[in-house]
Amino acid sequence: MFREMRRRKQQVSQAEAEEMLKAATSGVLAVTGDDGYPYAVPVSHVYAENKLFFHSAAAGHKLDSIRKNPKVSFCVIAQDEVQPATLTTHYRSAVAFGTARVLTEPAEIQHAMELLAARFSADFMVEARKAIQDDWKRFTAVEVKIEHLTGKIASELIKQNPA
Repeated sequence: MFREMRRRKQQVSQAEAEEMLKAATSGVLAVTGDDGYPYAVPVSHVYAENKLFFHSAAAGHKLDSIRKNPKVSFCVIAQDEVQPATLTTHYRSAVAFGTARVLTEPAEIQHAMELLAARFSADFMVEARKAIQDDWKRFTAVEVKIEHLTGKIASELIKQNPA
C-alpha cells in the first residue's frame, strides 16, 4: 500500500521517526486541494496516541480539503544544515501518511486543545483552558490517525554516527 523507501540505508527506526514528530513544533500538512491541486500548509502540532493533533479556524481551505478527501501526509524537518564545502545537506526528516478527521464532539476537541496547550504552554494551563473556553466557537481541532511513518537521515550523518 505504501512505497518502501528507495534508500533504505538512510531510513531511521520507527522510534526515531516518532521522536522527530514529538520534538518538532511545526510541520507541513499536505491535502488534496481545489481542482486536484496539492495544498500544503504549515501547522503547529502535537504527536500523541499515534496521532497528530492540530487546531484550525472553524472554516477554510484546509478543512474543506480534509472533508473532501481525508487522506493526508505530514512532514517535519528535524535537521537542515547546508554543507557548502561538500555540496550537500545534513538532514533528518519524517513523513507520516494518515487519515484526517475534523473533530466534532466537544470532548474530543477539548482533549486535542489540551494536548496542544500542554505541548506549547505547559506552565499556563489555567490560562489555556480559559482561552479554549473563551474562543470555543472560533476554532476546531483535527486528528490525523497515522497509518504509515518513515524517517530519513543524510548518508553523511550515518557515516559520522554509525549504529
